[in-house]
Amino acid sequence: MFPILIQTIQRDSAITFPMLGDLTINPPAYFTVFGKNIYFYGVIIGLGFILGMLYCAKRSREFGLKPDDVYDLMIWLIPFSIIGARLYYVIFELDYYIQHPEHIFSTREGGLAIYGGIIAGALVVLLVCRKKKVPVLAFLDLVVFGLLIGQIVGRWGNFMNREAFGAETDIFCRMGLIAPDGSTIYVHPTFLYESLWNLGVLIFLIIFTKKGKRRYDGECLLLYFLLYGLGRAWIEGLRTDSLYIGSTNIRVSQALSLALVAVSLIILIIQSRRPHPPEKLFVNQVRAREAAAQAESGAEKEEKENQQ
Repeated sequence: MFPILIQTIQRDSAITFPMLGDLTINPPAYFTVFGKNIYFYGVIIGLGFILGMLYCAKRSREFGLKPDDVYDLMIWLIPFSIIGARLYYVIFELDYYIQHPEHIFSTREGGLAIYGGIIAGALVVLLVCRKKKVPVLAFLDLVVFGLLIGQIVGRWGNFMNREAFGAETDIFCRMGLIAPDGSTIYVHPTFLYESLWNLGVLIFLIIFTKKGKRRYDGECLLLYFLLYGLGRAWIEGLRTDSLYIGSTNIRVSQALSLALVAVSLIILIIQSRRPHPPEKLFVNQVRAREAAAQAESGAEKEEKENQQ
């Protein structure tokens, strides 16, 4: 099924949604500036990065960090995450890229793997945290919010590219892709599934942290791995463009997702049975230091006034 879909569906294929009264649209995959094609795929991913960065900067102090910490991180995170996402994709499609090396650096039309971006991004966070001398887990707890926003928005780049869709189906929320011969192939809109799933995870984590439920640094990261991994494992099984491990039928992202779910669940259970004093949370340590410094400053000011 996969080769047939790839051969018949083009980037300018019209899209129809039976659930919306057979609404048919044909969004452009790119626009032209000074004779250069600019693909919406890249523009939308870039927008996701920006929105994620702004949200993290806004909430940074709730995690004991500063907005400048987020901005400094993003300078390095954006390019290296893209490189990691592309490298991951190329490695698991190595046979194709050995034969077509000129396509290795062509990312405008797709070919970025989220787990590659996450791995590269985690390494960047580790290095930035070492330089700034802040706890890695506290920073990662904040970063997952930006990551989720980037994923929610970025999946719509797949929609514009007519990619990352699922197998043929007659489900009520199916998406129709109109082939050049006029026939319509109805598929799972897996880009939409993942975007909505990630939105649900984001809302859960926002409520979780706003209500003060976070007890230790790294808890949001573990919950992200658990919840995102569950959704990705399910959705990956519906897709037709998965990367596979060698010549096996094992989907790379599905196997990695299930491994993350298992590991994060075990750690969450272990941590739930341990005491977590509030003063151990990095943000509380920062606030305690700030309160102590403010009290000391006030005492010094009062002493000077008394001397006068």
